Amino acid sequence: MARAPRTVQMGLSLLLLAWFLVDSTMSVPLLQPHPETEGRLGASNKKETPNRYDPKPDPHAVVNAGSARFTVLTSRLLRLEHSPQKAFVDAATVTFLHRHLHVPPFHVQRNDTHVVLTTDDLVLTYNFVADVFDSVGLSVVLHLNGEAVTWVPGTSEQGNLLGTIRTLDGANGSVPLPPGLLSRDGWALVNDTLSPLLDDNPDWPWAVARPPSESHDLYFFGYGHDYRAALRDFTLVAGPLPLPPRFAFGIWYSRYWFYDDEELKAVVLEYERHDLPLSVLVVDMDWHITDYPGMKSGKKDQAGQPVTWTGYTWNRHLFPNPQEFLEWCKSHHLRNTLNLHPASGVQPHEEQYAAMAQAMGIDPHTKKYVPFNITDRKYVDNLFKIVLGPLEDEGIDFWWLDWQQWDTTDIPNLNPTFWLNYVFWGHMERKSATRPMIFHRFGGLGNHRYEIGFSGDVVPSWASLAFQPYFTSTAANVAYGYWSHDLGGHTQPSPPELFTRWVQWGAFSPIFRTHTTKDPLSDRRLWAYPLENYNAMAPYVRLRAQLIPYIYTSSRQALETGVSLQHPLYYDYPEEEDAYTFSSQYLFGDDLLIAPVVVPLAPETGLAYQDIYLPPGQWVEWDGGQMWTGGKVFANRSFTLDEVPVFARAGAIIPMADVAQSLDEPVDPLHLVIFPGTSQGKTRVYEDDGTTNAYTQGAYTWTHVTYERLHDGQDVHVHIAPAEGSYTGQPTTRSYRIAVRGVYPTESFSVNGQTFDKMCQIGSEDQADSCWSYDGYSLAAVVHVPKQSTADTTDVHIHFSKHTDNTDLLSGIPRVARRAELVKTQIDAIWPTVLEEQKALEDAAETPSAVSFSPHDAAARLATFEKTVHDAATFLSSLHDLDEGTKKRLLAVLGVVQVRIQCEREEKRREEKRRE
Repeated sequence: MARAPRTVQMGLSLLLLAWFLVDSTMSVPLLQPHPETEGRLGASNKKETPNRYDPKPDPHAVVNAGSARFTVLTSRLLRLEHSPQKAFVDAATVTFLHRHLHVPPFHVQRNDTHVVLTTDDLVLTYNFVADVFDSVGLSVVLHLNGEAVTWVPGTSEQGNLLGTIRTLDGANGSVPLPPGLLSRDGWALVNDTLSPLLDDNPDWPWAVARPPSESHDLYFFGYGHDYRAALRDFTLVAGPLPLPPRFAFGIWYSRYWFYDDEELKAVVLEYERHDLPLSVLVVDMDWHITDYPGMKSGKKDQAGQPVTWTGYTWNRHLFPNPQEFLEWCKSHHLRNTLNLHPASGVQPHEEQYAAMAQAMGIDPHTKKYVPFNITDRKYVDNLFKIVLGPLEDEGIDFWWLDWQQWDTTDIPNLNPTFWLNYVFWGHMERKSATRPMIFHRFGGLGNHRYEIGFSGDVVPSWASLAFQPYFTSTAANVAYGYWSHDLGGHTQPSPPELFTRWVQWGAFSPIFRTHTTKDPLSDRRLWAYPLENYNAMAPYVRLRAQLIPYIYTSSRQALETGVSLQHPLYYDYPEEEDAYTFSSQYLFGDDLLIAPVVVPLAPETGLAYQDIYLPPGQWVEWDGGQMWTGGKVFANRSFTLDEVPVFARAGAIIPMADVAQSLDEPVDPLHLVIFPGTSQGKTRVYEDDGTTNAYTQGAYTWTHVTYERLHDGQDVHVHIAPAEGSYTGQPTTRSYRIAVRGVYPTESFSVNGQTFDKMCQIGSEDQADSCWSYDGYSLAAVVHVPKQSTADTTDVHIHFSKHTDNTDLLSGIPRVARRAELVKTQIDAIWPTVLEEQKALEDAAETPSAVSFSPHDAAARLATFEKTVHDAATFLSSLHDLDEGTKKRLLAVLGVVQVRIQCEREEKRREEKRRE
């Protein structure tokens, strides 16, 4: 159990956030979601690309008072400016782009000394006679949990929930994080006074220095504990989270290694042979010419950087025909990215040096290098046109910007990491209709517009793994939603168990990318690890691929709401203390709760032990099928190497897909997995072309799905509405796989009134067949709906003729059955000859496959499952020739006896984390 750090190291940064709290007895209305913000999302979505902005506010939203100007951006977001010269800024800054929003209701009262500005949620009072931003002259009152709270300049911060940092390079465990946009105090203040401006160039806005002044430019967020509202308002003014291309959510392969083209092709083919879908192939810096002996000896280039650390010219020894290699990758449905260290500019050994030097006014005969200057528009234009453009034309889809140098540019307060991200993103956006994407470190507030994030080179350790889920969720507090980590760590080899848990967590993280340093003992191919570990990783990698419809839909919702795909529990449960305490747990989309295993297996039992917190409500364990009532902590839950605590909200409908090598094709069939626990549920599925910016112009569809249990649960009705909207390439017909979990087998179903009662033949299920099956591994009744028009309604009625009154008996059976199979495997290794007394263990282990093949016998077999497991435990206990340690471990795995073996250091570790 990891806890959020309560202290951070504060320092100067481009965007300084201040946080304050004082008590007040003033009364203000209870904070409620402002209805007008619902309508503003549509208008905001017209500006989904970050280089389009409308920074000048509606004049009706502006209130002037002395040397101050106040802009009502939303009912909970105010801009507070002060300028003795009244030199107020209407230009966009690198952080805030959009101020021309729908004006919310507010009113202003004035007397001889004060102005009082009142929105539905805030009351601002300003003394325009004193005319200074201090604790006497300025205050804002909001409401928090029934109490009035007053902010004044200079009040100390209490409950900030933190944000994110540029990189985790060199981290071994947790690192201090700076403030974020959310606070348990209920409000936040963003100081934008020093931020550079963006000019009004309609082609490509460029950063310019803010004129020196004595002004203040602040943004006050007053949202109580409605954290979602705070993020929504932030993205209204700072731009939405862009929707990455669909391939970004697939599986990435990366390794810092001296690969040639044929070796990389072999890796790709190995992925295919293992039925592990690969979407992105990353090639680290060895794609270009390198001089490792020179680097090792300390040799520097003309820019003073390690020689050949920067490079733009293919290494022809490794890639004799780069275009052929990239075309081969495209034929295998891959996207390609190359590593760039751009700080050395363009050195004389590069193929494009002469053309670049000449374009920049340097005589190529002098062999003087072209210095790097990312704020020079001429340099940037020529870099893309002459140096990078030809590589893109060959087939490079996006760039991995591995910037590791200085923190300043020649424009005051403009961070080079931020500006590199802006420039490379803008280049992609301007070049073609392909959806922009970059891969780089975090550059500061506003960087959420330029994803994906590269978190850097961490030390492989259990402490590093435990920190990353919290780190990734907390980044959502500044709307930075797509961190990508080196799964497995970077700086040295990872032990198999640690790597396994990292991969399992990665399956439920925003971006799945394995990576490691250049070490022959450090590999990232799953099948290079022991079979036990491979078998504990591969299913989750495939599950990741199957969850793409859910992940993609959740990412579209992030664009609309400002709430990232992976986000903390306290967004939805702000008054639950444990939602803050269990900081390594998080919500993945709206309907899945993830509690990754971040501790090693206990040697005494072969199990990992973690406390699990479930928020109020009903939750269903994904693999185990067990129903849990939340609102409490479940202490010392145990997990085998192949188990990951994933919970679905009761009644959730999770859209999924088949495992597919290509993410460019429409999903068909669309899987709809329905979890038990409620009488009805709903979801919606988002789709677009997956690769272009057409979605920003309204080219997409939403498909709404509902389900309802009828006749005391004896029937389930699923309603699939016609797709709303359109886009190029959308499917006109589609088949469905509807899986209702936690039930006994069905015997018939109907589609739009036509009844089907045929059972599918396992191993020959054609998607055109109208048949039903039973998945014994999840205890799900599955109906296979033939192709239907996506323009029409599809109504599916699933009938259960019996056993609907005792489905509670099914809770947890899948988990115990899998553990019985694990125990049986270990027993078989000890006694190859099957003993008669072993039959109960075999029956328990074989239950999932048995009921899948013979659904008509499922009810009888499942009714005796508990007794079967009890008999299996009796068999294990009777094995006198088995040493007591092994016996206790196998019984613990089976879960029949409560084994809680904890050494003192483990108890101490948990207690220390509780006190953090």
